[in-house]
Amino acid sequence: MGGGRLTAEDRRIIEAGLSEGLAYAAIARRLGRATSSVSREVARHGGPGSYRAEHADRADAWRRRNRPPRPAAPRPADTDSGTGADLDAYAPHGPDPDAVQAYVDKFAGLLIAVGLPRTAARVLACLVTAPSGAGTSAELTRRLKVSPASISKAVGYLEGLDVLTRKHEPGRRQDRYVIDEDVWLRAWLTSAHKNAACAAAAREGADLFGLDTPTGARLRTMYTFFAGIHRNMTGPPIAGALDDALTVLAALFHAARPLTTGELAAALGWPEGRVATAVEEAAGSEPRLRLTPAQRAALTGLP
Repeated sequence: MGGGRLTAEDRRIIEAGLSEGLAYAAIARRLGRATSSVSREVARHGGPGSYRAEHADRADAWRRRNRPPRPAAPRPADTDSGTGADLDAYAPHGPDPDAVQAYVDKFAGLLIAVGLPRTAARVLACLVTAPSGAGTSAELTRRLKVSPASISKAVGYLEGLDVLTRKHEPGRRQDRYVIDEDVWLRAWLTSAHKNAACAAAAREGADLFGLDTPTGARLRTMYTFFAGIHRNMTGPPIAGALDDALTVLAALFHAARPLTTGELAAALGWPEGRVATAVEEAAGSEPRLRLTPAQRAALTGLP
């Protein structure tokens, strides 16, 4: 099974598979990758109806350029024996230990208030404030005074949110749980994925019930909300959507007559979902393309 960063060719294969209506598993088999790699890639870049290889590649390059530099982390002392725990190893001239503990408790309380389970919040607060941003199960168990099973459950939950990674170091009996420099980017992208999934589900429902029904109109409003949040969070793909909207406007101008979504898709060689998204942008969901009421009235009154 292949691994590593997706290439431009991989993304073209994904776009082609989506255009053919293939399931993620079938596309993953073409690539020799895990199905989850394909599903995350598609969700990260607009969902199955709006995924474009060129825009995904551009967004990936933008994220890599804007990642913060990797800090040089000191190697923690070996803690397998239960002594010299990195989680307790603050610099001699650093903050007062009592002040540190008060801050960790306050930070954990904030995380609990926004929805994290109690132990998961305390584990995350400990790792974020540890000098190396890392710790073992034994260290966390001792620091938080909870059972190893509770730590294991909390770590599993945080791994599911993609906010920590598990690393095995040669010579150590236990894995280390690490908060690395990409953690907040991954958390941001995870949230963006969820918004994209909500937008895709709402759009599917609006199509199913029809925009002329109360349910369809309600789902359409939901789609517009979550799609807008996703565009604002993911940044560079907005430019890609704008490019598509301008292409659709140019196509309509060249045709000099009204065209259906199907006709535009056939003429441009795009999936209908991509055309529909571009039409929405051109119709006014993107402020840079919106006409004012006065402009609309003036255009309507032209002979």
